Amino acid sequence: MGFFDKLKAGLEKTRRGFTGKIEQLVIGYADIDDELLDDLEAVLLTSDVGVKTTSQLLADVRTGIKSKQIQSPEQLKPFLQEKIGDILAAGEVAEAAVQPPLVIMVVGVNGVGKTTTIGKLGNYYREQGKSVMLAAGDTFRAAAIEQLEIWGGRIGADVIKHTEGSDPAAVAFDAVQSARARKIDVLIIDTAGRLHTKSNLMEELKKIHRVIQRELPGAPHQTLLVLDATTGQNAVNQAKLFSEAAAVSGLVLTKLDGTAKGGVVIAIKSELAVPVRWIGIGEGINDLRPFDPVDFAQALFAES
Repeated sequence: MGFFDKLKAGLEKTRRGFTGKIEQLVIGYADIDDELLDDLEAVLLTSDVGVKTTSQLLADVRTGIKSKQIQSPEQLKPFLQEKIGDILAAGEVAEAAVQPPLVIMVVGVNGVGKTTTIGKLGNYYREQGKSVMLAAGDTFRAAAIEQLEIWGGRIGADVIKHTEGSDPAAVAFDAVQSARARKIDVLIIDTAGRLHTKSNLMEELKKIHRVIQRELPGAPHQTLLVLDATTGQNAVNQAKLFSEAAAVSGLVLTKLDGTAKGGVVIAIKSELAVPVRWIGIGEGINDLRPFDPVDFAQALFAES
């Protein structure tokens, strides 16, 4: 199964709750009227598209009706697919190439699958023929270092670690030094899961960032925030608060295959000036892939 087919299958729950309901609306109405638009608004909101994005899409629909782009309920679905595709693609730019090592710092709350994401991300780069090093910057959770070492063994990547309870910034410092000395292509740094409401932990993230930047100007080149798509609108709130503390440059959305709340991808892209970089649509090691806005919109609106 190719990745697009996996993406389509992974979005099945979201598609049933989102585009499936839009299809039911189309069948249930002979004409476009205020009642239809009210029902469409309810579908968008319950699919975790978000209040702001829902308002934007409804405004687009009303404009489309006035300009005769939409003349029947059947034309709603392709119109919405196009507009959602536009939202997802807006402002998308490729990551700038950097002189190795490419340093990626990974942040997020507990339980979102951060360490697993790091392992899968490392595997992706290994498959691109790049050398990868992992840094065990989560020194607080008892099993975090061991878990990262297991992933390092699976993907053939060295792991830089200190003892449990040590200073995460010191781990990051050693990792950058080692990656440069060994001419590693990609260094991925784990950090402790933290609640976005804990200011002292957020300050620690800033310290790690400063230490990395002092050792390698311009680094970390990417700070990826891992979000669990099953949390819906709470993921948007987490993204807003982490972006204030950690200079987040990209988002990783995990567990899209296990939720009907995949519409949150649209909300996040519309409400935040942070691109979605990666999506996870399964348990397999190859089920984390770069986010493609066109593929996502097509998969979301694909026929079952």
